[in-house]
Amino acid sequence: MLFQADVRGEQLETIIEAEAKRASGEPDRAASWLYAREIVDGVADHRDEIDELIASYAQGWTLDRMPNVDRAVLRIASWEILHNPEVPPAVAIDEAVELAKDYSTDDSGRFVNGVLGKIAQHARQA
Repeated sequence: MLFQADVRGEQLETIIEAEAKRASGEPDRAASWLYAREIVDGVADHRDEIDELIASYAQGWTLDRMPNVDRAVLRIASWEILHNPEVPPAVAIDEAVELAKDYSTDDSGRFVNGVLGKIAQHARQA
């Protein structure tokens, strides 16, 4: 949903409404939909903080210059590291790196790993 809103330039609320409608017709997706919604709402609620941290630790890269997939993955994993104590930071980082490797550029896995490692260190010190 974050990626979709970013790429299409649509309001996140519009994307969420469409996905909620679609999920309501697919009962098997109920649990995954609720967690996806929690993540998207969490990223939206803490977007300024998350984007500021990503921008400060992504040396030489602005948010606008990053691949869309990297930006979405970094936002999700950053929210998990900073605001979801149920997900260990190492797990959030590993999953984000794998997503970046699978769906983005050849260098994205290393880039995502480096940025999230610094965000996890920041979270431990806070």
